[in-house]
Amino acid sequence: MISGHDFADRLGRHGFDFFTGVPCSLIEDLIAVLERGDRAPYVAAVREDAAVGVAAGAWFGGRRPVVLMQNSGLGTSLNALASLSLMYGLPVLLVVTWRGFGGKDAPEHILTGEISPKLLDLLGVPYRVLAADSLDADLAWAAAEMDTRRSPVALLVPPKIVETGGVEVTAATGGGATNVAAPALEALLPPATMPRLTALGIALKAFGDDPVAHANGYICRESFSLADRPQSFYMIGSMGLAPAIGLGLALTQPARRAVVFDGDGNLLMNLGILAMIAAQRPTNFVHLVFDNEVYGSTGNQASLSRGVRLDRLAAAAGFATATAVTEPWSLESALRAALATDGPHFVLVKVTAEEADVPRIPYTPTVLRDRFRAAVLGG
Repeated sequence: MISGHDFADRLGRHGFDFFTGVPCSLIEDLIAVLERGDRAPYVAAVREDAAVGVAAGAWFGGRRPVVLMQNSGLGTSLNALASLSLMYGLPVLLVVTWRGFGGKDAPEHILTGEISPKLLDLLGVPYRVLAADSLDADLAWAAAEMDTRRSPVALLVPPKIVETGGVEVTAATGGGATNVAAPALEALLPPATMPRLTALGIALKAFGDDPVAHANGYICRESFSLADRPQSFYMIGSMGLAPAIGLGLALTQPARRAVVFDGDGNLLMNLGILAMIAAQRPTNFVHLVFDNEVYGSTGNQASLSRGVRLDRLAAAAGFATATAVTEPWSLESALRAALATDGPHFVLVKVTAEEADVPRIPYTPTVLRDRFRAAVLGG
């Protein structure tokens, strides 16, 4: 297998000197090394299409850029690749992790894994499948193709090609990435002391039988471990779409409260939804964001939320209320207030990066779909 340090070193040797992307656990060690910024800038992107745009600017500025993404991000970045990188002829190396490789993975990755090479073929993006013994040859090929074609090229990275868990996340990497600005003093909140599992327990108790759309990742798994309920819709894919689902539910079921359990990385991927929610002003909508300031599912890479007050963004968008809490008692108080008044309400719940040892959701997507809809329409 290729170590994260070796991968980063060889990228540098082949002239790649600017990095941006969205995390994936298959290359968590590589990202942890790049986040240190010792070799070249690493810009944490909230969406893959945004990373494609940043890479275009870096190439205009004289760099040889790399965008790192999970293959799910190919779908997110299709238009940016087609109407920016390919149309203008802007070189970039796409390092695309291949979740769903060989049809073996969690359900949300199977279809994307099957079609990933086809998507690159449809776009006309040349690609190679990385192997542990082909890194130098593949990077030399990528650099030459980029320079000759003036076009994106891709490396598909299957599982177990790049080492994981070998680079400790420290204050120099995911715990305090150099590319994430510190907040202004007036924006600082007290340090979080509340584990997300504790916060989820408080929220589940407060909302009773209300339908809850969960963001994907550990939020789903921890909530499931506390109290599995048909009124919980567990997202196991489609990062960033939980609040959009909650908005649609709130507008079509105005007599019921619609609740969203979101994460900081999820919301950052779809910030425009705050304006959509505020514009519709659904009085029955409550949006909780459990903010641990890291991408926990992919290796604790730093989230931009450590330098951005998400509650202030919601307030500026026009939510009826937007508050931030760091302690169990303040969360309980904020939820009582939200339940007693018309929304839309936004509650930023600052939690620690601690993750409980909890199982994956055992239900198939169709079971999750059917039981949630039945709970909404029958409740």
